[in-house]
Amino acid sequence: MFATRRSMSRTWALASCVPVLLLLGLFAGGSSSADGRPGAPGAPGADHAGTAIPGPDPAGAPGLPDLPLTSLGLAAERDGYRLDGAAADLPADRPTVYPFTVTGPDGGPVTDFAVHQAKQLHFYAIRADLTGFQHLHPTMAADGTWTADLAALAPGHWRLYTSFVPNSGPRKGSEIVLSRAVTVPGEAAAVALPAPAGTATVDGYTVVLRSEPKAGALRLTATIGRDGRPVTDLQPYLDSYAHLTAFHEGDQALAHLHPMDGVGGDGGGPALEFYALLGRPGNWRLFLQFQTAGQLHTAELTLHVS
Repeated sequence: MFATRRSMSRTWALASCVPVLLLLGLFAGGSSSADGRPGAPGAPGADHAGTAIPGPDPAGAPGLPDLPLTSLGLAAERDGYRLDGAAADLPADRPTVYPFTVTGPDGGPVTDFAVHQAKQLHFYAIRADLTGFQHLHPTMAADGTWTADLAALAPGHWRLYTSFVPNSGPRKGSEIVLSRAVTVPGEAAAVALPAPAGTATVDGYTVVLRSEPKAGALRLTATIGRDGRPVTDLQPYLDSYAHLTAFHEGDQALAHLHPMDGVGGDGGGPALEFYALLGRPGNWRLFLQFQTAGQLHTAELTLHVS
Protein backbone atom coordinates (compact mmCIF):
# COMPACT_ATOMS: atom_id res chain seq x y z
CA MET A 1 0.00 0.00 0.00
CA PHE A 2 2.83 2.40 0.85
CA ALA A 3 4.47 1.79 -2.51
CA THR A 4 1.19 2.45 -4.28
CA ARG A 5 0.61 5.80 -2.54
CA ARG A 6 4.19 6.85 -3.25
CA SER A 7 3.82 5.96 -6.92
CA MET A 8 0.58 7.88 -7.20
CA SER A 9 2.03 11.00 -5.56
CA ARG A 10 5.07 10.92 -7.85
CA THR A 11 2.89 10.51 -10.95
CA TRP A 12 0.58 13.36 -9.97
CA ALA A 13 3.40 15.76 -9.16
CA LEU A 14 5.26 15.04 -12.38
CA ALA A 15 2.11 15.47 -14.46
CA SER A 16 1.34 18.82 -12.82
CA CYS A 17 4.83 20.26 -13.34
CA VAL A 18 6.04 18.86 -16.65
CA PRO A 19 3.94 21.00 -19.06
CA VAL A 20 5.58 24.24 -17.86
CA LEU A 21 9.01 22.72 -17.48
CA LEU A 22 8.93 21.00 -20.86
CA LEU A 23 8.32 24.30 -22.62
CA LEU A 24 11.10 25.93 -20.64
CA GLY A 25 13.41 23.05 -21.39
CA LEU A 26 12.92 23.43 -25.12
CA PHE A 27 13.27 27.22 -25.13
CA ALA A 28 16.56 28.51 -26.53
CA GLY A 29 15.93 32.03 -27.85
CA GLY A 30 18.07 35.12 -27.23
CA SER A 31 17.38 37.74 -24.60
CA SER A 32 17.04 40.42 -27.26
CA SER A 33 13.85 38.78 -28.53
CA ALA A 34 12.37 38.27 -25.10
CA ASP A 35 13.04 41.74 -23.76
CA GLY A 36 12.75 44.02 -26.74
CA ARG A 37 16.41 45.09 -26.68
CA PRO A 38 19.67 43.25 -26.02
CA GLY A 39 21.08 43.17 -22.54
CA ALA A 40 17.97 44.51 -20.82
CA PRO A 41 16.04 41.61 -19.35
CA GLY A 42 12.89 42.79 -17.63
CA ALA A 43 13.14 46.25 -19.15
CA PRO A 44 10.04 48.45 -18.93
CA GLY A 45 7.56 47.86 -21.70
CA ALA A 46 8.78 44.32 -22.28
CA ASP A 47 5.33 42.76 -22.16
CA HIS A 48 4.45 40.60 -25.13
CA ALA A 49 1.39 38.67 -26.21
CA GLY A 50 2.83 35.89 -28.32
CA THR A 51 6.11 36.67 -30.07
CA ALA A 52 7.75 33.43 -31.21
CA ILE A 53 11.33 32.65 -30.28
CA PRO A 54 13.23 30.18 -32.48
CA GLY A 55 14.05 27.00 -30.62
CA PRO A 56 16.46 24.16 -31.30
CA ASP A 57 15.65 20.60 -32.23
CA PRO A 58 16.56 18.70 -29.05
CA ALA A 59 17.98 15.23 -29.51
CA GLY A 60 15.22 12.74 -30.05
CA ALA A 61 12.60 15.41 -30.79
CA PRO A 62 13.32 16.93 -34.22
CA GLY A 63 11.02 19.38 -35.93
CA LEU A 64 9.56 20.99 -32.82
CA PRO A 65 7.81 24.34 -33.49
CA ASP A 66 9.02 27.71 -32.27
CA LEU A 67 7.82 28.48 -28.76
CA PRO A 68 5.87 31.66 -27.93
CA LEU A 69 6.80 33.91 -25.05
CA THR A 70 3.38 33.15 -23.59
CA SER A 71 4.62 29.66 -22.76
CA LEU A 72 7.58 30.97 -20.79
CA GLY A 73 5.89 33.22 -18.24
CA LEU A 74 7.29 36.29 -20.03
CA ALA A 75 4.04 37.69 -21.46
CA ALA A 76 1.27 39.80 -19.94
CA GLU A 77 -1.43 38.02 -21.97
CA ARG A 78 -2.17 34.42 -22.83
CA ASP A 79 -5.23 32.77 -24.39
CA GLY A 80 -7.41 35.78 -23.61
CA TYR A 81 -6.22 36.10 -20.01
CA ARG A 82 -4.33 39.29 -19.21
CA LEU A 83 -2.42 40.61 -16.21
CA ASP A 84 -3.33 44.27 -15.68
CA GLY A 85 -1.21 46.19 -13.20
CA ALA A 86 -1.93 49.79 -12.30
CA ALA A 87 1.71 50.81 -11.92
CA ALA A 88 4.66 50.65 -14.30
CA ASP A 89 6.93 52.26 -11.70
CA LEU A 90 7.26 51.28 -8.05
CA PRO A 91 9.05 53.17 -5.25
CA ALA A 92 12.51 52.13 -4.12
CA ASP A 93 13.73 50.92 -0.75
CA ARG A 94 10.41 50.73 1.08
CA PRO A 95 7.52 48.27 1.24
CA THR A 96 4.87 48.94 -1.37
CA VAL A 97 1.46 47.69 -2.43
CA TYR A 98 0.95 46.43 -5.98
CA PRO A 99 -2.72 46.19 -7.03
CA PHE A 100 -3.59 44.18 -10.13
CA THR A 101 -6.35 42.25 -11.83
CA VAL A 102 -6.51 39.23 -14.10
CA THR A 103 -8.83 39.92 -17.02
CA GLY A 104 -10.54 36.97 -18.69
CA PRO A 105 -11.55 36.26 -22.30
CA ASP A 106 -14.88 38.04 -21.71
CA GLY A 107 -13.07 41.28 -20.90
CA GLY A 108 -14.04 41.30 -17.24
CA PRO A 109 -12.00 40.58 -14.10
CA VAL A 110 -11.60 36.92 -13.25
CA THR A 111 -12.86 36.11 -9.74
CA ASP A 112 -13.20 32.31 -9.93
CA PHE A 113 -9.79 30.72 -9.28
CA ALA A 114 -9.09 27.11 -8.40
CA VAL A 115 -6.91 26.30 -5.40
CA HIS A 116 -3.52 25.33 -6.85
CA GLN A 117 -0.64 24.32 -4.58
CA ALA A 118 -2.71 25.40 -1.57
CA LYS A 119 -3.40 28.93 -2.92
CA GLN A 120 -5.63 30.59 -5.49
CA LEU A 121 -2.77 32.67 -6.88
CA HIS A 122 1.00 32.73 -6.54
CA PHE A 123 2.91 35.98 -7.07
CA TYR A 124 6.65 36.25 -7.74
CA ALA A 125 9.02 39.20 -8.05
CA ILE A 126 12.63 39.13 -9.28
CA ARG A 127 15.06 41.82 -10.42
CA ALA A 128 16.76 41.54 -13.81
CA ASP A 129 19.98 40.33 -12.18
CA LEU A 130 17.97 37.59 -10.39
CA THR A 131 18.23 39.19 -6.95
CA GLY A 132 15.46 40.25 -4.57
CA PHE A 133 13.31 37.12 -4.99
CA GLN A 134 9.85 37.34 -3.43
CA HIS A 135 7.12 34.68 -3.41
CA LEU A 136 3.81 36.03 -2.16
CA HIS A 137 0.19 34.99 -1.88
CA PRO A 138 -1.94 38.12 -2.40
CA THR A 139 -5.52 38.66 -1.30
CA MET A 140 -8.39 39.27 -3.70
CA ALA A 141 -11.30 41.67 -3.20
CA ALA A 142 -14.82 40.82 -4.31
CA ASP A 143 -14.39 42.84 -7.53
CA GLY A 144 -11.38 40.76 -8.61
CA THR A 145 -8.67 43.21 -7.56
CA TRP A 146 -5.64 41.52 -6.04
CA THR A 147 -3.25 43.24 -3.64
CA ALA A 148 0.37 42.12 -3.35
CA ASP A 149 2.30 43.48 -0.37
CA LEU A 150 5.84 43.73 -1.67
CA ALA A 151 8.88 44.08 0.55
CA ALA A 152 11.30 46.89 -0.28
CA LEU A 153 12.58 46.80 -3.86
CA ALA A 154 16.05 47.92 -4.88
CA PRO A 155 16.30 50.26 -7.91
CA GLY A 156 16.37 48.52 -11.28
CA HIS A 157 14.22 46.57 -13.71
CA TRP A 158 11.92 43.99 -12.15
CA ARG A 159 9.48 41.39 -13.43
CA LEU A 160 6.31 40.48 -11.54
CA TYR A 161 4.64 37.10 -12.21
CA THR A 162 1.25 35.60 -11.42
CA SER A 163 0.57 31.87 -11.50
CA PHE A 164 -3.05 30.69 -11.31
CA VAL A 165 -5.58 28.13 -12.51
CA PRO A 166 -8.98 29.38 -13.73
CA ASN A 167 -11.88 27.53 -12.16
CA SER A 168 -14.17 28.27 -15.11
CA GLY A 169 -13.96 29.43 -18.70
CA PRO A 170 -12.02 28.05 -21.68
CA ARG A 171 -8.82 27.36 -19.69
CA LYS A 172 -10.53 25.80 -16.68
CA GLY A 173 -8.11 23.56 -14.79
CA SER A 174 -4.99 24.71 -16.69
CA GLU A 175 -2.17 26.64 -15.07
CA ILE A 176 -1.40 30.06 -16.57
CA VAL A 177 1.67 32.18 -15.82
CA LEU A 178 1.60 35.86 -16.75
CA SER A 179 4.08 38.63 -15.97
CA ARG A 180 4.74 42.33 -16.33
CA ALA A 181 7.90 44.41 -16.22
CA VAL A 182 8.13 47.34 -13.82
CA THR A 183 10.83 49.89 -13.08
CA VAL A 184 12.05 50.94 -9.66
CA PRO A 185 13.70 54.37 -10.15
CA GLY A 186 17.11 55.14 -8.76
CA GLU A 187 20.73 54.22 -9.28
CA ALA A 188 20.76 50.48 -9.94
CA ALA A 189 23.88 48.57 -8.95
CA ALA A 190 23.87 45.23 -10.75
CA VAL A 191 24.85 42.18 -8.73
CA ALA A 192 26.84 39.46 -10.49
CA LEU A 193 25.18 36.06 -10.49
CA PRO A 194 27.00 33.75 -8.06
CA ALA A 195 28.94 30.95 -9.73
CA PRO A 196 27.31 27.53 -9.90
CA ALA A 197 27.72 25.67 -6.63
CA GLY A 198 26.40 22.51 -5.09
CA THR A 199 25.83 23.86 -1.58
CA ALA A 200 24.12 26.79 0.10
CA THR A 201 23.52 27.83 3.70
CA VAL A 202 20.52 29.62 5.17
CA ASP A 203 19.48 30.20 8.79
CA GLY A 204 21.95 27.57 10.00
CA TYR A 205 20.80 24.94 7.50
CA THR A 206 22.99 23.51 4.75
CA VAL A 207 21.46 22.50 1.42
CA VAL A 208 23.41 20.18 -0.87
CA LEU A 209 22.13 20.00 -4.45
CA ARG A 210 22.97 17.15 -6.80
CA SER A 211 21.81 16.99 -10.42
CA GLU A 212 21.97 14.11 -12.88
CA PRO A 213 20.33 13.22 -16.19
CA LYS A 214 17.28 11.00 -15.83
CA ALA A 215 14.99 9.86 -18.65
CA GLY A 216 15.62 12.95 -20.77
CA ALA A 217 15.28 15.32 -17.82
CA LEU A 218 17.31 16.45 -14.84
CA ARG A 219 16.84 14.77 -11.52
CA LEU A 220 17.59 17.28 -8.78
CA THR A 221 18.15 16.03 -5.25
CA ALA A 222 18.34 18.59 -2.45
CA THR A 223 19.57 17.25 0.89
CA ILE A 224 19.06 19.41 3.97
CA GLY A 225 21.23 19.21 7.07
CA ARG A 226 21.96 21.19 10.22
CA ASP A 227 25.04 20.99 12.44
CA GLY A 228 26.24 18.00 10.46
CA ARG A 229 23.03 16.02 10.99
CA PRO A 230 20.26 15.23 8.50
CA VAL A 231 17.06 17.26 8.90
CA THR A 232 13.93 15.11 9.14
CA ASP A 233 11.42 17.56 10.63
CA LEU A 234 10.45 19.51 7.52
CA GLN A 235 6.89 20.81 7.77
CA PRO A 236 4.42 20.97 4.89
CA TYR A 237 4.66 24.16 2.84
CA LEU A 238 2.13 24.64 0.04
CA ASP A 239 0.99 21.01 0.35
CA SER A 240 4.54 19.63 0.03
CA TYR A 241 7.83 19.65 1.90
CA ALA A 242 9.46 22.27 -0.29
CA HIS A 243 8.88 24.65 -3.17
CA LEU A 244 11.50 25.26 -5.85
CA THR A 245 11.43 28.29 -8.16
CA ALA A 246 13.99 28.74 -10.95
CA PHE A 247 14.77 31.73 -13.18
CA HIS A 248 16.97 31.61 -16.26
CA GLU A 249 19.82 34.10 -16.45
CA GLY A 250 19.34 36.66 -19.23
CA ASP A 251 15.60 36.38 -19.90
CA GLN A 252 14.00 35.56 -16.51
CA ALA A 253 12.04 32.58 -17.83
CA LEU A 254 10.37 30.99 -14.81
CA ALA A 255 9.89 27.41 -13.68
CA HIS A 256 8.55 26.12 -10.39
CA LEU A 257 8.06 22.62 -9.04
CA HIS A 258 7.56 20.59 -5.89
CA PRO A 259 9.24 17.42 -4.61
CA MET A 260 8.12 14.20 -6.21
CA ASP A 261 7.19 12.63 -2.87
CA GLY A 262 3.97 13.70 -1.19
CA VAL A 263 3.45 14.82 2.39
CA GLY A 264 3.12 12.07 4.98
CA GLY A 265 4.50 10.69 8.24
CA ASP A 266 5.99 12.72 11.06
CA GLY A 267 8.11 15.04 8.91
CA GLY A 268 9.95 15.45 5.65
CA GLY A 269 13.61 15.28 4.72
CA PRO A 270 16.47 15.08 4.58
CA ALA A 271 16.41 14.41 0.79
CA LEU A 272 13.95 16.07 -1.59
CA GLU A 273 13.81 14.90 -5.20
CA PHE A 274 12.65 16.99 -8.16
CA TYR A 275 12.46 16.33 -11.89
CA ALA A 276 13.03 19.28 -14.23
CA LEU A 277 13.35 19.65 -17.98
CA LEU A 278 15.61 22.70 -17.84
CA GLY A 279 17.13 21.97 -21.22
CA ARG A 280 17.96 25.58 -22.08
CA PRO A 281 21.72 25.94 -21.66
CA GLY A 282 23.12 28.47 -19.27
CA ASN A 283 22.67 29.38 -15.65
CA TRP A 284 19.50 29.04 -13.61
CA ARG A 285 19.08 30.70 -10.23
CA LEU A 286 17.21 28.34 -7.89
CA PHE A 287 15.25 29.36 -4.78
CA LEU A 288 14.44 26.41 -2.53
CA GLN A 289 11.84 27.18 0.15
CA PHE A 290 11.23 24.85 3.09
CA GLN A 291 9.72 25.20 6.54
CA THR A 292 10.77 24.06 10.01
CA ALA A 293 9.22 24.97 13.39
CA GLY A 294 6.87 27.40 11.69
CA GLN A 295 9.68 29.37 10.00
CA LEU A 296 10.12 29.59 6.23
CA HIS A 297 13.68 29.36 4.89
CA THR A 298 14.85 30.24 1.36
CA ALA A 299 18.12 28.77 0.08
CA GLU A 300 19.63 30.19 -3.13
CA LEU A 301 21.81 28.26 -5.56
CA THR A 302 23.02 28.65 -9.14
CA LEU A 303 22.70 25.61 -11.40
CA HIS A 304 24.47 25.43 -14.76
CA VAL A 305 22.73 23.48 -17.54
CA SER A 306 25.12 22.50 -20.34
